[in-house]
Amino acid sequence: MTMSRTRVATKVFPGPQNIGLFAAEALGLFEQRGLDVDIAITSGSDEQRKSLRDGTTQIMHSAVDNAVHMAVVDRADVVIVAGGGTGMNDLIVRPEIRSFQDIRGKCVVVDAADTAYAFLLYTILAKHGLERGSYRVLPRGGAPQRLAAMNENADHVAAMLNPPCSLQAQVQGYHSFGSAVDTVGPYQGDGVFAMRSWATSNAEALVQYLSAFVLGTRWALAPENLEGSIGLLGQRLTLDPAIARLALETSLNSDGGLAQDARFDPVGFRQTLAIRNACVGFPDGKPPSAEAFLDMTYYDKALVALST
Repeated sequence: MTMSRTRVATKVFPGPQNIGLFAAEALGLFEQRGLDVDIAITSGSDEQRKSLRDGTTQIMHSAVDNAVHMAVVDRADVVIVAGGGTGMNDLIVRPEIRSFQDIRGKCVVVDAADTAYAFLLYTILAKHGLERGSYRVLPRGGAPQRLAAMNENADHVAAMLNPPCSLQAQVQGYHSFGSAVDTVGPYQGDGVFAMRSWATSNAEALVQYLSAFVLGTRWALAPENLEGSIGLLGQRLTLDPAIARLALETSLNSDGGLAQDARFDPVGFRQTLAIRNACVGFPDGKPPSAEAFLDMTYYDKALVALST
């Protein structure tokens, strides 16, 4: 008799931040735990959030500020259940842009204008004397779409990009004005979240999913698996081998793209909340406690299961 499997769908951005997820899929770690996992590539945060709200997807790997947005703006009962990494964002500018002041009066390209890495961009520009209103903002979706927008129009001069797009842009002659974490400090970028009702109703499946994800991340981070991880990333995202190698090496460097065991960084998350508060505020005038958005019990159980 064939054992039924729990179906889990997710949408992710096309980058090395998801190598642990791709590894778990390729190694059969989900299947071994009774899960049928479908990993789709998203066009942007708006699509991700909508698909989670309407139940098209059940678990999301994305910037955790998207979960905060859903909870605060959409009043959705969403819960963050694991970490991931910093997001590995660089501020990338067109070749003719030589200073921050060259951005003034021009257009910057973001995923969604009111969440996540757009807030990083506004924060970095403000630290260099460019307040909102001194540039225009174009929402265009994920990093590939943002890079395409910059290539299409010389007035689209800057965007937060992460690997592989940040690397592909620099091959084209674009410049990096530095990484986001160099400017803002510790920052919780990527994480895992779900609707609380689904997590409660599918608690064991979520624990098994997270255990597979952690194992996949461990495999991807292991030095002896570097070549295999590069090949997997290149195959999954159709990347040039050199870009796949550099993207993965960037995510493994000491500045931390990928967190060990997909751990959640409380200090970094407080920074995420503070940046959102500075950009758009919260209904009560200050960030809620970080714990209001978190339930790490599933993650903790996954780690316990992996240790036995």
